[in-house]
Amino acid sequence: MLAILNSMLFMMTEYIELGGHRVEIRRHAMARRVKLSVDPRRGAIRLTLPKRAALLAALHWARGQTDWIAREVAKRPDPCAIEPGMTIPIGDEGLMIDWDEHYSRVPRRLGAYLRVGGDRSELAPRVLRWLKREAVRQLTCDTHEAATRANVTIGRVGVGDPRSRWGSCSSNGDIRYSWRLILAPAHVRLATVAHEVAHRVHMNHGAAFHALVDELHEGDVRAAREWLRAHGHMLHRFGQSS
Repeated sequence: MLAILNSMLFMMTEYIELGGHRVEIRRHAMARRVKLSVDPRRGAIRLTLPKRAALLAALHWARGQTDWIAREVAKRPDPCAIEPGMTIPIGDEGLMIDWDEHYSRVPRRLGAYLRVGGDRSELAPRVLRWLKREAVRQLTCDTHEAATRANVTIGRVGVGDPRSRWGSCSSNGDIRYSWRLILAPAHVRLATVAHEVAHRVHMNHGAAFHALVDELHEGDVRAAREWLRAHGHMLHRFGQSS
């Protein structure tokens, strides 16, 4: 009877309120435990359950996490809409957006400036598309350089905009990154590349894997990880409107 009630409640309940926050409930076939998460891009809160987890027990646990939810929501940085004259960090440099409606609609980098033209309402989408293309270009170059040093082959290199992962490597050699790594300091981006390329040799996080990451990355891997833990959430503010 309890199993039937749990099933009925799950089908009927799509969202719940926790501590004044709207929380989405979602089951996931790959989930191994009940988990709460806050999307750093939109601030959306999600309660994820394994496929066969008891909903009532999950809700009881989640109701005890309201303080954690409040802290995570408070961490979300203020959105930073893309505007003319603003400076976007690219690696270790800053790139100022130079917009004029009479410039070419195709963004063009000129030293410390990104020149963009066309209708003002299309500025943000054009800049974001340029940033993602630049991320693919730079990360592809970085990845193949690291792969050469590791003497491994690489499949396709692509980018996305995941909520929490900065990179992933599949068993067939495809590597995918968050495009927002292009906004991070160069040593952070390169440490992430070394991490994913090392997975082409070791599909785990054992001692040999970490030794290879250190070998592939010329900088301080620990410092890069600490930077992402401390500042990574700030990278999600770019391109977001209030």
